[in-house]
Amino acid sequence: MADPAFLRRTVRGVTIALRAQPRARRAALECSTAGALKVAVTAPAEDGKANAAVVALLAAEWHLPRSTFDVVRGVSVRDKVFSISGEPAALADKISEWMRDHG
Repeated sequence: MADPAFLRRTVRGVTIALRAQPRARRAALECSTAGALKVAVTAPAEDGKANAAVVALLAAEWHLPRSTFDVVRGVSVRDKVFSISGEPAALADKISEWMRDHG
């Protein structure tokens, strides 16, 4: 299976592009039919709270340590790019497996 559209392999791991929705009614992670990743979190978009909530949700869903995540682009906007450190093939497989189970 090909990598999801929102995922790019890098030398140090992978990057994921997503759209965040702060102050949502409930936390949720979903992928659209077009392959875009959307993350809804209940935390407000102030003082990095929403970014921390996004990392916590992704780490929990994908069973990865929070310390492997870093915001590469979009710290203060909804469209973000996160890097995840680790073995690129293993990370891509884990995320693709999540997609099969939840897509």
